Amino acid sequence: MSIQQRTALITGASAGIGATFARFLAAQGYDLLLVARRVERLNDLATELKQQYGIQTYVFAADLTDKQAPSAIMAFAKERGVVIDMLINNAGLSGKTAFADTPWQELANEIQLMITAVTELAHRVIPDMKQQGWGRIINLSSLAAFSPPGASLLYTGIKSYVLNISESLDMELKPHGIHVTALCPGFTHSEFHDVMGTRDAANHLPAILWQQPEAVVKEGYEAVMKGKPVCVPGIVNKVIASSMRPIPESARYFLGKTFNPFKN
Repeated sequence: MSIQQRTALITGASAGIGATFARFLAAQGYDLLLVARRVERLNDLATELKQQYGIQTYVFAADLTDKQAPSAIMAFAKERGVVIDMLINNAGLSGKTAFADTPWQELANEIQLMITAVTELAHRVIPDMKQQGWGRIINLSSLAAFSPPGASLLYTGIKSYVLNISESLDMELKPHGIHVTALCPGFTHSEFHDVMGTRDAANHLPAILWQQPEAVVKEGYEAVMKGKPVCVPGIVNKVIASSMRPIPESARYFLGKTFNPFKN
């Protein structure tokens, strides 16, 4: 199968890292299924990329805090005969208030968006990937996955889950030609901090800690194509991650794969 015949599903594709992934993959010749809540932005992006690169683009407006969204996305793809070769699980958010002060529905939405939907979409695309013997999945984790838990936040725990499940899936699926990578960026220039209301605090951080989304996306893509289960983009972030984990990630991956209870 040529690269031009492959299709990538990107969640949270209307801005930031998701939109950057869309532009990057379009330039590589991938057709795109773009998913986000803001359909106007998706339509504009889809039109831009179709005209610029001659690719096929599909737009599906969905809120991944809705439990029915993953199945609806896959039904939309199936109706159009679209097989997902690459999945970019990018959509995400972070809580703005302390755990005890946050209404349960907001916490449930955070879990649904960044744990359940991520896991379900991966589960739903894997059968076709296994059948064709090729697939790539990038799950957006975070540098926060390597850090100690943050007071009142689900975010570090959620991103640790994304990191761990990505490694576990890669161990299982690599023999089938499927690579799974946890992409763990640090501070990245995007709308994330504006949406979360943390822009003022973020602006006070040293410039050396920041990356452009294009650099994050390029390194993440290269990692998944090479079969690297974890990608921490940027030298500064790599140093930070290494300083926070007593056991190197490569050693943790080896141990997890070696002592796999389901290994034949």
